[in-house]
Amino acid sequence: MWSTICGKGIRLALGLVMLVGLVEARAEQEHSLSPYFVVEGADPQVDGLPLESTRVEVRILGMMADVRVVQRYRNLGSRALEARYVFPASTRAAVYAMQVRLGERLLQAQIREKQKARREYQQAKGEGKTTALLEQQRDNVFQMNVANIMPGDQVDVELRYTELLLPNDGLYRFVYPTVVGPRYNGQAGTPSHKASAWIATPYLREGAAPGSDFELSVELLAPTRLSDVASPTHPLRREVLDDKRMRLSLGDDGRPANNRDFVLDYRLAGDGFESGVLLSEGEQENFFLALVAPPKRAPSSLIVPREYIFVVDISGSMHGFPLDTAKQLLRKLIGGLRPADSFNVMLFAGSSSLLAERSQPASAANIETALAMLDTQMGSGGTELLPALRRALALPVDAERSRSFVVVTDGFVTVERDAFKLVRENLDKANLFAFGIGSSVNRQLIEGLARAGQGEPFVALDEASAEEEAERLRKMIEAPLLASPRLRFEGLDVYDLTPEKLPDLFAERPLAVFGKWRGRPHGRLLVDGHGSTGAYHAEVLVEASAVARGSQALSHLWARQRVASLVDQETLEGDTQYSQAILDLGLKYGLLTPYTSFIAVDQQVRNPSPGESASVQQPLPLPQGVSHQAIGSPVPSTPEPPLWSMLLLGLLGMAWLARRSAHAR
Repeated sequence: MWSTICGKGIRLALGLVMLVGLVEARAEQEHSLSPYFVVEGADPQVDGLPLESTRVEVRILGMMADVRVVQRYRNLGSRALEARYVFPASTRAAVYAMQVRLGERLLQAQIREKQKARREYQQAKGEGKTTALLEQQRDNVFQMNVANIMPGDQVDVELRYTELLLPNDGLYRFVYPTVVGPRYNGQAGTPSHKASAWIATPYLREGAAPGSDFELSVELLAPTRLSDVASPTHPLRREVLDDKRMRLSLGDDGRPANNRDFVLDYRLAGDGFESGVLLSEGEQENFFLALVAPPKRAPSSLIVPREYIFVVDISGSMHGFPLDTAKQLLRKLIGGLRPADSFNVMLFAGSSSLLAERSQPASAANIETALAMLDTQMGSGGTELLPALRRALALPVDAERSRSFVVVTDGFVTVERDAFKLVRENLDKANLFAFGIGSSVNRQLIEGLARAGQGEPFVALDEASAEEEAERLRKMIEAPLLASPRLRFEGLDVYDLTPEKLPDLFAERPLAVFGKWRGRPHGRLLVDGHGSTGAYHAEVLVEASAVARGSQALSHLWARQRVASLVDQETLEGDTQYSQAILDLGLKYGLLTPYTSFIAVDQQVRNPSPGESASVQQPLPLPQGVSHQAIGSPVPSTPEPPLWSMLLLGLLGMAWLARRSAHAR
C-alpha cells in the first residue's frame, strides 16, 4: 500500500516537473531573444575558435593610461575563415591606432568613414585578400572582423588606446573589461528591441572556460610614492622597482582570467588631490587638461532631508550572485537612511512592482518591509528598463525633500541611448545615481545614466564591494555640491573647451576640462562656484615648465571627450545633426567613433576561392557570476505555440502518467 502511494506521488511529481519545465522553458525563451549558446561541432573542417589569445600591455603614468591590445587569430582547420569577434573596451578609451601582422608583413590600418570602411572590407574579402575591420558598436563594445584567414595562418591584430584616470576620494582605478555581457534585446516592435547583428553573439554554457588565452601586464609609474596597489578582481605578481615604479602581471588562482573585468586600484602619496593644468604643444595645435579639486566636506547639519527612489533590476541575468550582491547593497543603502528621509522601491524585470504608490518615511518598520520584499526575489524574466524608468520618474514628488534616483542593474540591455534621453528630459525632477552589479557590467549604461542624471556611477563587483560603494554614495550625498562652477583663464588664450557647460561637482571627485590653447603658456586658472558654506574660489598658476612636447595623449583625449559630448547632444535631441561633426573629429584625429572605423588590407591575393570561406562567430564566455538564465535561444523560424497549449500538453502528460499507473495496477 505504502509503495503504491509512493509510486503515485512520484508519477504525479514527474508530471508536475514536466508542466513546470515547459512553462519555465517558455519563460526563459521569452525573456532574452537575441544572444544564444554556441552549437559546437557543426563542421570538423572549420576552426570554430579562431581567437587563440589576447595580450594586454598597460602603461600608467600617474593618471594617464596607454594600452596596447594584441589579438592573435589562428586557423587550425582546413577551410579559409572569416572570424567575427565582439569584445569590450573602456567607456573612456580613445582608440587611436590599429595594425595587423601577417607573417613577416605589417599592415597599418587607416581610419575611414564607417560605411566606406565596410565597402573596402567587403571588396578585399571578395578578392581573396586578408583584411581586418574594427568597428564601434557601443562606446564600450567593439567588433573585429578578419577575413581570409587561411589554414595554418597566424594573424596578430594590435589596437592602441589611451584614457584618463580620475580619483575618487584619492583612489585611482584602472579597469580593463574582458567580456561583453549578453544583452536583453526585447520583443520585436517594442522600444526595447534594437536590431543589430552583434547582439546575437553566441555564448559558452555557464561555467565553461573561455577558449582563448589571456595575458595582462601593467607598468605603473607615478610622480610621487605609490601606495595601496591592489586588484579586487585578480591575483597579481609584483616587481617593485622603487617607491614610484612597479611592474604587475596576472597571477594564477585556477580560474579563467578573461570572464570578468580586470580592476587595478592605487593611491598616490601626498596631502590630497590638487588643482592643476597640464599642457601639451603640437605641430599644429596645443591642448590642455585642467583638473579642479573638489570642495571640502561640509558638516552634516547642512544636509537637507532627501527622498530616494530605488529602481532595482531583478531580471534573469541578475539571477544568483548579481541579485545577492544587489540585495546586500540595498540593505546597506536603505538601512542607512536617516529618519528624516523617505524612500520607495521599484523592482523591474519584464514588468515592475512598487513598494508603495508614494514614498514612505524611513522608519524601521518600512525599511524591514522593503528588505523583506527584496528577499523574495530570485531573478528571472526580461530587462524592461525604459518602462521602469518612466514609471519611477512619474511618481508623485515630495516638495519638502531633495529627490535622488538610485538605479541598480547589470546593464545588460540595448536601449542605452533611449535611457539617457529619458533621464535628461527629466533633469528637473531629481538627480540619478547608477549602481552596476556584477563582474562585467555594461559600464556605458551605468556611467551614461549617471552623467545624464548629473549624479555619479558606482560598480559593485561583489558583496564586499557593495558595502564599500554604498558607503561611498552616503559620503557623496552628505557632501553638498559645488553648484554652478565657472572656469576661466587669465593670461592664457584658450578655446574649444569641453565640456562647454560644467556639471555640478560632488565631493571627492575632481572636475576635468579639456581644451586648446595658443600663444605663450602663462597665466592662471580661476574657479568659482557656490558651496554649502558660501562662495567658492580657487586659483591655479599656469607655468611654461609644465608644457609637454611631442605627446599626442591630450589631443586624443580632447577629441574623445568632444565626440562623447556631441553623441550626448545627438541622443538628447533625437536626430543625427551632429554626425558630420563626429565624423570629422574621428577622421582628423584618427579615432574610432560611431561614424569611423579602422580598416587594414593586405594587397596580396591569398585566397583563390574566397566564396568558399566559412564565417565563424567567436563565442564569448558568460561573465563570472552570470547565470545561464541571461541567455535565450535564437528566435525560431516557425511560430511558437501559445502558452495555453503548452500548459495543456503538460496536463495531458500528467493524465497519461496517471492512466499508465492505473493499467499497471
